[in-house]
Amino acid sequence: MRFYLSLRMRLGLALAGSSAVSIALFLLSGAQNNTFTEVYLIWNLGLAWVPLLFILWLQRLLRTRLWSGWQPLAITIVWLSFLPNSFYMITDLIHLHEIERTDMLFDLVMFTSFVMNGVMLGYLSLFLVHLELIKRLSRRVSALIISGVLLLASFAIFIGRDLRWNTWDVVLNPASVIFDVSDRLINPGAHPQVFSTTASFFVLLASTYVVVWYMLRAARTQVK
Repeated sequence: MRFYLSLRMRLGLALAGSSAVSIALFLLSGAQNNTFTEVYLIWNLGLAWVPLLFILWLQRLLRTRLWSGWQPLAITIVWLSFLPNSFYMITDLIHLHEIERTDMLFDLVMFTSFVMNGVMLGYLSLFLVHLELIKRLSRRVSALIISGVLLLASFAIFIGRDLRWNTWDVVLNPASVIFDVSDRLINPGAHPQVFSTTASFFVLLASTYVVVWYMLRAARTQVK
């Protein structure tokens, strides 16, 4: 147990260090291009950390409480609300063309660093939730729930990128969010990008998570 906890701490430090590298690359890129307009990358990376922090909190609660309790359920909802931010960072790559760049390849590395860190944080929090589900449900039901979570995350990416809504708007402006979302679900023919974007991201996220799942499971087996 001591080694396992130590390993988790090392993983946390490694993730923090990797995020710090992303920020360092951003500062170097900004100095090269004489602009720091892409500071949103740091904000988005900060949001990508939120789901992992909440799931770690949830794990501590689940040691002594039922998942059906109000506090674990509330934390789960917050986790689910913020999880899409981790994978949303993939779409930040479209901003590469927005400014004239001194070194396009360097900036590509910088953007990719942020994207990879965001995705890793998202998959790690999803993996921890998956483990908690397997303790309580069958593997098939757990896999179906995780698939549903990834489908919701994929749809949320569409909402964030195409409709420009974010997690805060769900709380601060729910009526407008519901109106925009329901309009696209009721009139799918008028908004084909809803399904193409959601489906493409779901295939990407789900297929990659299968690999991540088996990689992490194999690593846990080797450690034991």
